[in-house]
Amino acid sequence: MRRREFITLLGSTAAAWPLAARAQQARVYTIGVLTLISPSPEPLLKALREGLRDAGYVEGRNLHLEIRSAAGRPDLQLEKATELVHLKVDLIVTFFTPTALAAKQATRDIPIVMAGAGDPVAVGLVASLARPGGNVTGQSSGGAEVAGKSVELIRELIPAARRVGVLADEGDPFAKPYVAQIGQAARSAGMQVDPIMIRPEQPLEAAFETLTGKRVDGLLIQGSIARREMLDLAIKHRLPALTSTRLGPPLGALMSYGSDYFDLARQSAVYVDRILKGAKPADLPVAFPTKFELIINLKTAKAIGLDISPVLLARADEVIE
Repeated sequence: MRRREFITLLGSTAAAWPLAARAQQARVYTIGVLTLISPSPEPLLKALREGLRDAGYVEGRNLHLEIRSAAGRPDLQLEKATELVHLKVDLIVTFFTPTALAAKQATRDIPIVMAGAGDPVAVGLVASLARPGGNVTGQSSGGAEVAGKSVELIRELIPAARRVGVLADEGDPFAKPYVAQIGQAARSAGMQVDPIMIRPEQPLEAAFETLTGKRVDGLLIQGSIARREMLDLAIKHRLPALTSTRLGPPLGALMSYGSDYFDLARQSAVYVDRILKGAKPADLPVAFPTKFELIINLKTAKAIGLDISPVLLARADEVIE
């Protein structure tokens, strides 16, 4: 090869390097986010964005988020999931079990990362925690496994408690293992459980009249359906209400005990990063949470006339005053 031809070839190759690098840097990933939360998913979205930023993904640079919320209406979840599929997003992040199920129903191809789901194996999201199979992976919230702890908290709050009410989502497959775990813990504690299955859109007053008619001493609420109207009614009927996620106490729940959903949202970015870099969801084990937290709302305690022991307050990770 003559010297002039070699220099020309070398120059054209060198010029191509920065072009290839720029093309690689210019890749913008589109991530769909599916949530049921009403009225606002912003606290969880904030935590997700923090995790993505730590992993190197920044909106406006190499990341675009397509957010779809069913706004508390389960009947819209599949529609919202299908919208994300039609947009051909690179990946879908879901909050809570019902949205993960809707996303899986909408697509078997696009990777799905659960930022917390109650019992992924029992509800059919994954084949096992160690080997998920399919297109779904992420994090379990450990909801069913720790539901029994809420029964212990009711007994600690009210030593003479004998009956506990449960409000669970009729349309959520996770409700069955959730109520079963509570029932097992209640029997061990010599207590009776009165579960009421509800739909998120139905009026709630009748359910609370039933609970007070049965003279329940406390109320456990499945985290994905807890909303202000429900918690206002618990205060009105002077029922100590506990939720399985920290989203409840700021809305008026007396307490919550469960995994830190904000931490789950942040940590889901690790799965997003690995999948975008080529890993298959089927090969990424589902993580079980290692951090659980107790939140107490003293304003609600005062409103229902209940004293919280200093010992219990000292154990709380957060106290709302």
